[in-house]
Amino acid sequence: MLLGRERDSTALAATRVVIHRVSQRAQGPVDSTLTDARGRFRFRYASDTSALFLVSARYAGIEYFTPPFRSAPGERDSTLLIVVSDTASDAPVALQARHIVVSRPAADGTRSVLEIVVLLNPGPKSRVAADSLTPSWAGRIPSGVVGFGARESDISPEAVQQRNDSVLIFAPIAPGQKQVAYSYTVPASRHAIVFPVDQPAAALNLLLEEFDARVAAPGLVRTDSQTIEGRKFLRWSGTAAAGTAVTVTFSAGLGALVLPVLVGVMMLALVMGVWRWSRRAPARAAAPTAEALLDAIAALDARYLGKAAEVGAEEWRRYQEERGRLKAEVGRRLAGSGTGS
Repeated sequence: MLLGRERDSTALAATRVVIHRVSQRAQGPVDSTLTDARGRFRFRYASDTSALFLVSARYAGIEYFTPPFRSAPGERDSTLLIVVSDTASDAPVALQARHIVVSRPAADGTRSVLEIVVLLNPGPKSRVAADSLTPSWAGRIPSGVVGFGARESDISPEAVQQRNDSVLIFAPIAPGQKQVAYSYTVPASRHAIVFPVDQPAAALNLLLEEFDARVAAPGLVRTDSQTIEGRKFLRWSGTAAAGTAVTVTFSAGLGALVLPVLVGVMMLALVMGVWRWSRRAPARAAAPTAEALLDAIAALDARYLGKAAEVGAEEWRRYQEERGRLKAEVGRRLAGSGTGS
């Protein structure tokens, strides 16, 4: 196992390395040692098939980790290479990709947003902040959001913070790709949300769980849908230039839709009940008027129109058949009234 330096591939001597174990029972350092004159190190530890192991080394104030690995009885020694690098506050870091996932509204009308950004440090130096108050990287998020929280990713959640309409990283960014994940909530009062693009993104993906939302985004095009954990999302993909924005406009809020839908359903139930009763009643009972039948069609449309993707194929077929039957009945009523009957 070898500890090496990014810039000139030289091995580092007398550097402390630590082996860690991560399992459901316990996690933490198992052992530590110093590298020899050629940067080599070796650990002996008990195998544990239920745990993951990783090795770390601190260089220039930054902790570097190997990818997690497993061990098993009788398994040959693992060969590991830890590559460390020098630091610089002006090391370039680019936004390689940005993924935005917007959920449908919750019962209280709020919407959850998850963002995953992929940062690229082309190397060979780790990007560090100029001072303790300056982030090593920052990016814009929508204004007025609440409940910001960092998720587990390549950057410690404790090092990812929100300040007004920006997300800030207070941690070194080593050479290579780094994923950063965070989430926040859009208040129920917001009928639109604007995702500012303050730096170019080579790839930008927007996933929406609401099929009737409208998207305005230069550089993005509607692609295929995507299913995540049983939930279906529409997807827009493309590139984003600095200074642009992705705007999502939602349909009428959930609260605004509930009352009309309930009224429509109740009206439909009432009309259908009257219609069924009239069919069982004696011939002298009055049949539904054309106006009542039109109300029933309107109630059906309020329940189903524009929602073919949200209901099953069988339910959608029944809706179309019932609507066609009511429409034909309206035609017969109007024709009958036109002949004076």
